[in-house]
Amino acid sequence: ATALPTADTAQQVSVTVKAFMSADLPNELIELLERLILHDTDIAREQFRSNKNLQNLLILTAIKADKARVMDYVNRLDNYEGPQIAKIASHPEHKLYDEAFFIYKKFGMGVEAIEVLLQCKEDIEKATDFAQTWDKADVWVILGKAQLDGKMTKEAINSFLKAEDPEYFEDVIAASKTGDLFEDLIKFLLMARAKLKNPLLDNELIYSYAKTDKLGELEDFINGKNNAKYPDIGERLFKEKLFLAAKIIYKFIKDNSKLALCYVHLKEFKNAVDAANDAGKIPVWKEVCFACVAAEEFKLAQRCAMHIIVYTNHLMELVMHYEYLGYFDQLIEVLEAGIGLQRAHQGIFTQLGICYCKYKEESLMQHIKEYWSRLNIPKLLQACRQHQKWLEVVHLYSYYSQHDNAIETLMDHSAECWSHDLFKKTVHQVSNSEMYYKAIEFYLQEKPLLLNDLCTDLTPKLDHSRVVTLVKRKGHVPLIKGYLLSVQPENNDIINEAINTLFYEEEDHKNLLKSVDTYPNFDQASLAALLKKHELLEFRRIAAHIYQMNQRFEESIELSKQDEMWDDAMKTAEISANSALAESLLYFFVDKKEYECFSACLYTCYELIKPDVVLELAWRNNLVDFVMPYMVQTFTDYSSKMSVLFTKVARLEEKLGDGKNAGDEEKDEGTPMLTAPLMITAGPAGMMGGGMPPPPGMGGPMGPGGPMMGPPMGGPMMGGIPPQQGSPFFRGT
Repeated sequence: ATALPTADTAQQVSVTVKAFMSADLPNELIELLERLILHDTDIAREQFRSNKNLQNLLILTAIKADKARVMDYVNRLDNYEGPQIAKIASHPEHKLYDEAFFIYKKFGMGVEAIEVLLQCKEDIEKATDFAQTWDKADVWVILGKAQLDGKMTKEAINSFLKAEDPEYFEDVIAASKTGDLFEDLIKFLLMARAKLKNPLLDNELIYSYAKTDKLGELEDFINGKNNAKYPDIGERLFKEKLFLAAKIIYKFIKDNSKLALCYVHLKEFKNAVDAANDAGKIPVWKEVCFACVAAEEFKLAQRCAMHIIVYTNHLMELVMHYEYLGYFDQLIEVLEAGIGLQRAHQGIFTQLGICYCKYKEESLMQHIKEYWSRLNIPKLLQACRQHQKWLEVVHLYSYYSQHDNAIETLMDHSAECWSHDLFKKTVHQVSNSEMYYKAIEFYLQEKPLLLNDLCTDLTPKLDHSRVVTLVKRKGHVPLIKGYLLSVQPENNDIINEAINTLFYEEEDHKNLLKSVDTYPNFDQASLAALLKKHELLEFRRIAAHIYQMNQRFEESIELSKQDEMWDDAMKTAEISANSALAESLLYFFVDKKEYECFSACLYTCYELIKPDVVLELAWRNNLVDFVMPYMVQTFTDYSSKMSVLFTKVARLEEKLGDGKNAGDEEKDEGTPMLTAPLMITAGPAGMMGGGMPPPPGMGGPMGPGGPMMGPPMGGPMMGGIPPQQGSPFFRGT
């Protein structure tokens, strides 16, 4: 310590310092070096006071051994390795930050100095003061970045502006958005875009103008030269609901689709419709239309809707939107206007029908009738069935040629949709013949008074036997009487029996007799068996008539005898051409003492009765007067026959003699034949004569056209007795 101050060579100083360092005597070394560098004023040792190594050694030794002296040393000394020493001093091991800052500042290293303040001391206020004092761009940039990291965005922007450095523009933009510092950000961006040509800067400047409502500046900016990506910034503004600014952007780039949507959000609906028209895109039309509907701008909404409904895949969405908001009348107005479009398609007509079905049912039927050919009938059918519009369902089925379903609907929902004319019109067109009989059953159950009209209308299509069986099973045959009479000419046994049963039940003997005579195809035996027990005489007579038709003459005559219908009995005997029946009837009249009928029977059954039987009966029962007309007629006939026979024999002989065959034959043709039997007009008292009343059951006097008309009689009377006028046996020649 005492030798070093007297040393005058560098070698001596070096050996001494090394010795102190080897002995690990830092404090003593500091005292030695301080005396040599700071306190020794000897001119001979001036070289040691300015020696860089010795100054470095002094400061470094102080850093390690006596930190309190470091600030004084760095301040007083000038020839040392400032950056290296500052770096060592700022090391976390030594934490001599003020000393490091001072060294950097002293050596003109502003960046390193402010970094010590910011990174080591974290004293941003002192760093700010230093930056203002230093006032260099690189320092302001470092300060700005530190302020930005410390969420001092406004101060950071000011620092960057002073530095005129846009290096950290992305961080500044992000921080400004977070802190809503768009006014300051505008200043930064204007500075930055003067330095850089980056679309992001221009986009962010537009966004900042929009956020601060500086729309005038925004318009001026986009009208100038810039590198903004308008679609991107426009979309961003739109998403963040900055519609005024977005409108300016989209109007500038002529993006009418987005512009229309901006107008929608700004409630400028008329402009929105005009923009949508210029865009001509379905999604835009839909957005504008739905917005107009929500705002109850129905006229404008309808203009938009006309461009939507012409597309089938978008029609339903529009319909559902109107319905969801409850604007049913307005929806109908849209669709009614739509069917008049040149591009109107099936879906529009169908949806209008569905809307009528739901909300305006009074217009549905007319719509179906006018436009059925342009409807999606299955779809509208489903809606009508769902809303129980059954009459419309019937018409739709008919237009769709599903007449069977139409008839079933009419029957299933008759209370709502049935009408007789519609039913008849529809049932004619069914493809399944079973529907006719279902229809008959339906009418039997619900519309019985119209059943006859239905059956008559369906006559060509029906199995009449099945109809009768069906109705008979229900016990309502009288309901279809008119129909049965109309089809009776077919002479069907089941129909005939049904009609005859009706007449029987109605006690209409005239029509029953007419039916039996005209249409004989029925179970005659059963009907006769039924009628012969009837309490009314006329029906029993019909039974006898039926027996007669079936050649059951004995039963017919027997039935007539029971009812004392002598005329019917005699006619039956005559028709039978059975001599035994005719003779038995004579015996019956004689037994019953019905002598007038006995005489009438001789006339009626003239050809069937043997004269010997008549004479025997007359002789045995003293009825000569009653049989005399018969006998006269019989002798007249025999006389005429003999006369003819004699004439023919004479002519034959003449022909054989003269050989004139031809002349004889002509004469034979002129010879009168047997004449019809003549009735003697008068006889003994008690016989049938003029003024005598007819026998019971004969129906009137016998004569021309009377009930006992027999074969006509003619020729001369026996014994030269001329016929008398008025006689029941008289017929003029």
